[in-house]
Amino acid sequence: MKKIIILMSAVSLLLFQGCALLKPTDPYAPITRDQGDSKAQSLSSSAVHFSMNQPITLPAAIETALANNPEVSASGFDAEAAKARKDSALGALFPRISTEGGYTHYLDDQRLVPARYNGEPGVFGDDIYSADAVIRMTLFAGGRLINEMRAADLLRQSAERRTNRTREELVFNVTSVFYGILAQERLVSSLIFSKSALEAHLKRVKDLIDAQKAARVDQLRTEVRLSDITQKLVRERNAMTVQRRVLGNFMGMENTSTTLPLAGTLENALSELIPLEDHLSSAFERRPDYQAARKELEAQARRVDVARAGHSPIVSLFGSYGGRWAANPTDNDAGLDESEDVGRVGLNVELPIFEGGRIQARIREEHAKLAAAQERLRKLELQIRLDVETAQLNMTSAFERVQTTEKAIEQARESLRIEREKYELGKGAIMDVLDAQSALLDAETNYYRALADFNVARAQLQLATGGSIK
Repeated sequence: MKKIIILMSAVSLLLFQGCALLKPTDPYAPITRDQGDSKAQSLSSSAVHFSMNQPITLPAAIETALANNPEVSASGFDAEAAKARKDSALGALFPRISTEGGYTHYLDDQRLVPARYNGEPGVFGDDIYSADAVIRMTLFAGGRLINEMRAADLLRQSAERRTNRTREELVFNVTSVFYGILAQERLVSSLIFSKSALEAHLKRVKDLIDAQKAARVDQLRTEVRLSDITQKLVRERNAMTVQRRVLGNFMGMENTSTTLPLAGTLENALSELIPLEDHLSSAFERRPDYQAARKELEAQARRVDVARAGHSPIVSLFGSYGGRWAANPTDNDAGLDESEDVGRVGLNVELPIFEGGRIQARIREEHAKLAAAQERLRKLELQIRLDVETAQLNMTSAFERVQTTEKAIEQARESLRIEREKYELGKGAIMDVLDAQSALLDAETNYYRALADFNVARAQLQLATGGSIK
């Protein structure tokens, strides 16, 4: 009967072992403060609220994005996970204390505790219960535990720097889109002005036709040009709407307003250029992703040491104290208790002799990963140099375009004024007026885009060098 009960218990454990957790974790439930670190939680729960009627400045947009953007929040939780792994590795250096209990049924009667001298009477039974307090501590492992802890700590530092880089990239993205919207607003305003000017000019052409001072073809050509301006205005307004939605996405706004007002200026002043080598030196010192890559490389070196420790012996201290109980003993001399206390303490030494080549294979694997990490660091160094050079070239090029197109606008306005006067006096052609109007619009378009490119390139240079973006 006992055997049947034991068999049924074993089958029940096998059937229900996957259902031991009565309330599995919901992967879609929000993480509450008691489930995660408060610092990491603040990244996802903090929000910057602003009035939809008040214009948003660039600092406010950046602050909102840093508080609400999911990628920044996820990066913060990744850093917390790395910190938890470091704490877990650190815990392996300390003693482990646990309680153990069990029940064992034997086919043959067993002595409750080993005999302490020859001929000692004992209690025997086939059902033995046990309960112990156990302490274990690794005394020596060839540096495996300490290097695992150091590698985990380096990865924690790397994760924190990755989080900082994620924040910097988000700031750049918000800045880039913000300046793009400002330039797009001015471009749309320029198109609206051009459309109004053409409409007024079309009315004047009709008046001249009625007075028999202009040909019908002048009206047709003006209407064609007005139609072209109208479709450009529709296209650029749509582009601005898309940019606003992108900005709202970066800011973590679920309901993106396409009419959200922005407040800011596009600067066109170029500060004194810093030599390229100084920029590169600054980038290697300050860029979080470069520092993170170095920490990952150092962590991989520690992993190599962990793998090498596989050849070393492991010396452990162990001790326990507890009791043994015999249920329904089959042999019990008079005066003997059916329970005994037991205790032990000692050292355990484990020395690998043959592992089928697994230790050496693990060492080769970690060495290969170290070499790969070195190459990735070298690749990042080359990429940083390219980023800095590209950003500096883009900034100087955009600034020169700003200076050139700014002068072109004044020239185009004067040219349009002259052509209109000539046309009014009957000394000019309508195509000359329309061409002058188109040239003015092109000059304004080029100017505002160059202005946006300059501001974005300046932010790009600060991102490339790891500096704070204003």
